[in-house]
Amino acid sequence: MTPPLIAVAHGSRDPRSAATVRALVDVVRAQAPGVPVHESFLDLSAPLVTDVLRGLYDSGHRTAVVVPLLLGSAFHARVDLPALIEDVVSSCPGFRNQVSDVLGADPALEEVALDRLAAAPRRRDTGVLLSAVGSSNASANAVVASLAARWEERLGVPVSEAFASATQPAIPAAAERLRSRGVRHLVVASWFLAPGLLPDRIAALARDEDPQAFVAEPLADDPRVADVVISRYATAVSGLLRQYA
Repeated sequence: MTPPLIAVAHGSRDPRSAATVRALVDVVRAQAPGVPVHESFLDLSAPLVTDVLRGLYDSGHRTAVVVPLLLGSAFHARVDLPALIEDVVSSCPGFRNQVSDVLGADPALEEVALDRLAAAPRRRDTGVLLSAVGSSNASANAVVASLAARWEERLGVPVSEAFASATQPAIPAAAERLRSRGVRHLVVASWFLAPGLLPDRIAALARDEDPQAFVAEPLADDPRVADVVISRYATAVSGLLRQYA
């Protein structure tokens, strides 16, 4: 029996977020025929990943691969998700679950985010805010800072990371950092998978700094995102087969 792919996103009170995750999962299904694919969430949206896993176990599945739809390896990936899966496994004898790597800063996702900037107006003295959620985990934030530095070299304009929560620089501080380098016009890149409350907050803060700021769309259901999900699944399946061969 082919191990099901359970794509798990964070979840949000904003219905646009869950709708975007479901649209992405539909693309994954189309690009991975023969693989049972299920969307799920850690919190705030339905179905919860624990409910999906228990439902699969009750229907006869004894293996499953969980793919975290997360762009950073921070608290949700390192603590929340393992705890939830352990809770399921402890009550489902013989149920083997393999958790893949997060989507992370995959080069394909980087290209999607950069492509979202193509619609930005061409203006002199423009700088880019690479917006992300932010984390208490310094290594997760460092990945975003590294992306910003790489983008600056590639785009040839000033680029600063900017975080919605938990760490600095927030949007105002990042915008001031760019202004100190001669930037007058802001372009906001989105290192978010889906729309929601945090991306909206970032957009509002950026437009406080520059009323004409261009705000890019999130990565969403681009087929390249689905390719990364499938790649993470395939690697995890190989690990599952080796582990229990």
